[in-house]
Amino acid sequence: MAADQKLHAEEARKCLQEQLKNIGDVEQRELKNEEGHAHLIYLKSMCDPILVNENLINRFYELDSMELFERFIGSFPSSLEPKDKQELLRNMLRGCVAIFIRDRVLLLDAVLVNAGAIQPASTENVMQGPDDSFTENIEVNLNMIRHRYQTTDLKTEFMTVGTISQTRLIIMYDEAKVEDSVLKELKKRLSELKADIIQSASEIERHTMHPKLRLFPTLMLTERPDRAVLNISQGKICVLMDSTGYVLLLPAIFNDFFTAMDDKIQLPPIGWFLKGIRYIALFITVMMPSLYVAFTSYNPEILKMQITLLIAGSRATVPYPSSFEVIFMLLAMEFLVEASVRLPKAVSQSATTVGGLILGTAATEAGLVSNVMIILVAAVAITNFVIPITMMSMGIRVTKYVFIVLSTFFGLVGIVLGIVSLIMYLTSLRSFGKPYLKMFAIEWRRKGDQQSG
Repeated sequence: MAADQKLHAEEARKCLQEQLKNIGDVEQRELKNEEGHAHLIYLKSMCDPILVNENLINRFYELDSMELFERFIGSFPSSLEPKDKQELLRNMLRGCVAIFIRDRVLLLDAVLVNAGAIQPASTENVMQGPDDSFTENIEVNLNMIRHRYQTTDLKTEFMTVGTISQTRLIIMYDEAKVEDSVLKELKKRLSELKADIIQSASEIERHTMHPKLRLFPTLMLTERPDRAVLNISQGKICVLMDSTGYVLLLPAIFNDFFTAMDDKIQLPPIGWFLKGIRYIALFITVMMPSLYVAFTSYNPEILKMQITLLIAGSRATVPYPSSFEVIFMLLAMEFLVEASVRLPKAVSQSATTVGGLILGTAATEAGLVSNVMIILVAAVAITNFVIPITMMSMGIRVTKYVFIVLSTFFGLVGIVLGIVSLIMYLTSLRSFGKPYLKMFAIEWRRKGDQQSG
């Protein structure tokens, strides 16, 4: 019977090593003394190193016999002896240390909790769901993802970038769902990255993606662990970087940047409605300023007579063309937004609020801009902030100026040409070989495969 139990323990250890291969944060320790030896296997990102050292390694060398060491481990309320390999693997992924001693397999709970270092999300807020965010410690971030994604298919590979900074990276992916071509291309680009100092995840996006001059991001930056876990479960790759509170998700398509985590929590019709609202906001923030210029300067007959007269009356005192008026007010809004980012938090909100009110009121009373223009600028600012991912909202802020220039010189014809050119440009973009405007094709294909299966 002892031989069978020993065989079972040895088979469990080999099975565990096979299941956890290609996982960079697996730690194996061989403990030996005059009385015998023990073998420890655990995940460094999930287990508290202090508990492992004090309760296992130090005690192994302090106790006189292996029998006393076994009894010491069994005295912990959190220790248990797994019944099968599935229970052993499940508890290891949860944060237990597997101890192989003589003919037995024991588990000791040593889960690492980093709640004190975790702060609420600041740039990607949600109404419901988890509110934690990544930290600047790469081990803490790895721990947060593993707590949510407990499977041996979650692989980790360690790299360093930056010839001087030697910044640590962790590439995380689900081995059963990731595409090998995307993974190989990512490793190739990271290995070819030539930069002395890498201090933020956005620098990796700028150095590795092609073409270099792009208006829209083709990799996603997020501070939310739940978004990272969701994307890993969809077959994407997560790149963690030391000293930054954001991770990279790839490949990223256009639709990903308009998806908030609330969409997954709410009922499906509500999630579809919220996403539709964001696309409407996209249209308003990009097209409304250029349409204002086209309608007032080129094609006022398209609008109803009452609206045309209303706009013309409000612009009666404005001494310059509508294009200059639009650009002047939009740039003033950009100055206020930039000031709110750069000022200290204690004064930023009050300074920008007072500045916006004074600027808008004074410009209107002086006849430099129309009342309709104030409403338009407010609508553009609000709709731009509806976009969930900041990287995409920055690109959208620049795009609207291109449409203003086109409408200034060509009117509605320029806007139509701009829309066609923008769609062609987005269609030409690729994120690690994936079409940027793939949109919902992945979800439709997955649902079709499930129904056929």
